[in-house]
Amino acid sequence: ADRQGEYWQFAVQDNGVGIPLDEQSRIFGMFQRAHTKDSPGNGMGLAICQGIVERHGGELWVESTPGAGSTFYFTLPV
Repeated sequence: ADRQGEYWQFAVQDNGVGIPLDEQSRIFGMFQRAHTKDSPGNGMGLAICQGIVERHGGELWVESTPGAGSTFYFTLPV
């Protein structure tokens, strides 16, 4: 975690398949998934995380490159 003024910024990184740019904005919606139906999950996790972070006054976003993985960032007030 890094302190960014009045916020702490956290990062969670993976080395998975990445998320195409055109899908990055929708993956935070309830029941949305970035990958095929063959991938596990129900599409609720990121929506729940975003709700929790926002209710605490923070933000959640992703930076991703297909084939190179993703980094999810979130901030929380100090």
